[in-house]
Amino acid sequence: SHKHKLDFRKSKDLCLSYIQDAMLQNQWKRAAEFLTFYIESLEKDFSTEYMGPSEMIWRMGTEILCHCSQSNMKEFNSFIEQMKTLGVKRYLKVCLEHAFHLLCNGRTDEAYQSLSLAESWRFGEQTTAQDKELKLIQAYRGLLDYYNWSKQKQVLLEYDKDGFEDLSVEQEMHNSFRKAAVSLKEIIQIPGVWDLFVQCYVDLLEFYGDHEEARQVLSEYAYNSKFPANPNAHVYLYQFLKRHGEPKKSLISVLKILHDIVPCHELMIDFHAMLQKSKKRKRRRLGLEVIFAALDYAGWKENVKAWNCLARQVKQIIISEKHLEWIKQEWNSRKDWWPTFHFSRYLAKRNWQENESLAYEKALVAGILLGKDCKYFKYVSHQGCKDQKKKKFRTLKKFVNKHSSVYLKISG
Repeated sequence: SHKHKLDFRKSKDLCLSYIQDAMLQNQWKRAAEFLTFYIESLEKDFSTEYMGPSEMIWRMGTEILCHCSQSNMKEFNSFIEQMKTLGVKRYLKVCLEHAFHLLCNGRTDEAYQSLSLAESWRFGEQTTAQDKELKLIQAYRGLLDYYNWSKQKQVLLEYDKDGFEDLSVEQEMHNSFRKAAVSLKEIIQIPGVWDLFVQCYVDLLEFYGDHEEARQVLSEYAYNSKFPANPNAHVYLYQFLKRHGEPKKSLISVLKILHDIVPCHELMIDFHAMLQKSKKRKRRRLGLEVIFAALDYAGWKENVKAWNCLARQVKQIIISEKHLEWIKQEWNSRKDWWPTFHFSRYLAKRNWQENESLAYEKALVAGILLGKDCKYFKYVSHQGCKDQKKKKFRTLKKFVNKHSSVYLKISG
């Protein structure tokens, strides 16, 4: 009857809310009991309406079993196999998550077998509908082939040290290489973020000396406009070029793009160092811009290397009495907020107590940008000059006092 269906739906929804509530409170045993009742109620549901509950049961059941201390791998595998049978429309997705669970529990061989079986699965139109999931299945199976190749490579390297040869291991290693290379190459041609897969594929190519192919792969991953913007792609390309002794022009070109995407990337220290060594004025100017931009970010506030880079370049500019306009241009957009952000008296005390080297570098920059009356500079130079052994602080104070006119020129 209509009333019976209405009451049934209400009780079912109530049961579902109890499950969710128990999960939110980490009451996994209670959640498991309610889920059992929920599944039983679905089996008694004689309504003709399509309820589509399998994904909900799969998601909740997986989470509950992962957290239940009493559950074991046999129970989990049994549950997953039922979910595969019930959820044909998401069969490959369930297979993929099953493989992840097996890997997290150290069952690599079982995960590989599960992925291989899923890869051969066919079910009419559903196979085509799950094409993306199938490609992921193939990719992760390729990743495990790479893992096997890596293990076998290590065994061979150990054998080489001892002067032994093992043709069977070498043959197995080459088989793993071929299978991994095919799967990984296929997945990284699809626009997306494939960092781990790209790294593994490049590792395979480099080991066998195919450096040109590796370079093409990394260049495509970094520069193909069909792929989403990805800072890591430029990092991998830079690391590869650096490994193979490419000229600085190529390295600077890659890091310039990385700087445009992520000005606070840790490689900006390397980028600044390369630009500073250049004889071209344009590059040295960019170097100042790079280090100023990096220090705009909170994560760099206590980076001694960064402050040392800035202090050194600012000092060079002042001594040479050239390009003061570079400092002025960078400072104009920051003079309203950098004093509070970097050069407060509170920060001076904290930096002095925690890292004297940091305080020294910052004090030099503060004294030039804000003058000798800057709170940060006054506090640090005063503390440093109290100790007769710390001659560098007296030298710092003399340098800032001597070039106090620079502050007036910079501040305009």
